Amino acid sequence: MIGTLNALVDRIEAAAGTELDVADFARAHGTTEYHLRRMFSALAGMPLSEYIRRRRMTLAGAELVAGASSLLDVAVRHGYGSVEAFARAFRAVHGISPADARRDGGPLRTQPTLRFRLSVEGRSPMDVTITTAPELVLVGHAVEVPLIHEGVNPRMQQHIAGIPAEEHARLKALSDAEPAGILAVTGDTPPDAPEGTMLTYLHGVSVQPDAEVPADLDAMRVDAGSWAVFTASGPFPETLQNLWAATATEWFPSNPWRLRPGPSIVRYLEFTGTHASCELWLAVEPA
Repeated sequence: MIGTLNALVDRIEAAAGTELDVADFARAHGTTEYHLRRMFSALAGMPLSEYIRRRRMTLAGAELVAGASSLLDVAVRHGYGSVEAFARAFRAVHGISPADARRDGGPLRTQPTLRFRLSVEGRSPMDVTITTAPELVLVGHAVEVPLIHEGVNPRMQQHIAGIPAEEHARLKALSDAEPAGILAVTGDTPPDAPEGTMLTYLHGVSVQPDAEVPADLDAMRVDAGSWAVFTASGPFPETLQNLWAATATEWFPSNPWRLRPGPSIVRYLEFTGTHASCELWLAVEPA
């Protein structure tokens, strides 16, 4: 995967102004677009689409500062069909217009070319189990929340606090399938979603596929398949968020598995509010 990501960066550099067929590139390198985008986003700290835009605007800025005579030529060379669309993208990255950059020479924000390297340092010891599960039916109370990479998610916290204690007891009584107990499920997340993207959060339990779901509960069905189950314990939410990052930086690059489409599931084994022991379930398939 590290080699594939570097090949992807090289492909972006070689054809900065052409449309990149990510799905075709992934197939040619023996992986999937879903896994490739998820790994790029996790390791680069930004979505693939954002990196491509930043690199194009970096190169475009250099051309303008060097005295390019035609804004339209620069726009077309970097994949934009009009000066207006190019100017919007340019301003979003640099904070100034292309004309200002050409006249004043900047200031410009440079996006260096990325280079990925594998460094397994053992900073995040992980207990991992690969398990195969039948179709999962996850039921509970769902809400739309923004994606937040670090710290407590206030919208998610508010949603959980609004569920009465007796409703938690009812959900626990409904739980009759693995993973057992109350679950924190996030789904409908694009593979390289930037922070702030809205996603579905479901606070609920897993039930048998043929179970009758109460009308007042939301349901999420997940295809049968393999799951990588990571176990961690420590301060909340830092330990869980660090574990998520470590799966991308340490575990997936050195194991013959890749992510498949599916939600992420957190099963809390122990939770005190500031400390948690939990399992992170990620849908996987052989790489």
